[in-house]
Amino acid sequence: MSAQITVAVSLKTYFGQARARAWFAEVAPRASAHPAVLGGDVRLIVIPTYLQIAPALDAFAGTAVLVGAQDVSAFGPGPYTGEVTASELAELGVTVAEVGHAERRRLFDESDGVTAAKASAALAHGVIPVVCIGESERLGGPAAALANVEQLTANLRGLAAGPVIVAYEPTWAIGAAEPAPEEHIAAVTRALRGALNADAARVDSVVIYGGSARPGLLTGLGDSVDGLFLGRFAHDPGALIAVLDEAAALADERRILTPCASDGWRTS
Repeated sequence: MSAQITVAVSLKTYFGQARARAWFAEVAPRASAHPAVLGGDVRLIVIPTYLQIAPALDAFAGTAVLVGAQDVSAFGPGPYTGEVTASELAELGVTVAEVGHAERRRLFDESDGVTAAKASAALAHGVIPVVCIGESERLGGPAAALANVEQLTANLRGLAAGPVIVAYEPTWAIGAAEPAPEEHIAAVTRALRGALNADAARVDSVVIYGGSARPGLLTGLGDSVDGLFLGRFAHDPGALIAVLDEAAALADERRILTPCASDGWRTS
């Protein structure tokens, strides 16, 4: 379990250039001055459209906020018209790339194999992949946990060693009125974390939840997740700051227990 809490925000394609720049201008000073972001207890990742990456990098320059991409090519530089390579993203200063989102799978027929290839391309250039997985039909906790661990295995097949951010986003909860029930999320995320912990190649990997994630959810989930993946609820900068406050409180709680090499977990 990571003591650091990850909060990622995908803007999808809701914002045009003007609104994105206004959002960056409002979020950058507030988020970058947040004590937990400054101190490293909370890792904030902002993922705009490709065309908004450059202004996002400018807006968050000199801060601890990371800028990501919503997708990345499975191919390297070459005759791949319309693709954006991991090498070019890394050259710009992008440090995170989202792969395998449910919309990419549904609308563009992207398979687990395609997702794995994109994640591999990202890692090869030092870009951390946010690997999105989730069941399409509502299942019970144990069945959903099994299905997602199997999908995670397929999505990490062939990847070189390196950390990943696993975003558990059940398809049936994306855009819904409410997120998945907390007990359901916990059953799946704990299984995913167990799978990552058992893989020596995935040191420093984390599991976050997305799917109608909003303020208040992180507090309820507690130590069953390492953070949240926000969508439309982060369009309101105030809601994003509220989640950062929750993340900071959770990080403080996690520091109460620290790993001790000799006798396991101890209080600090």
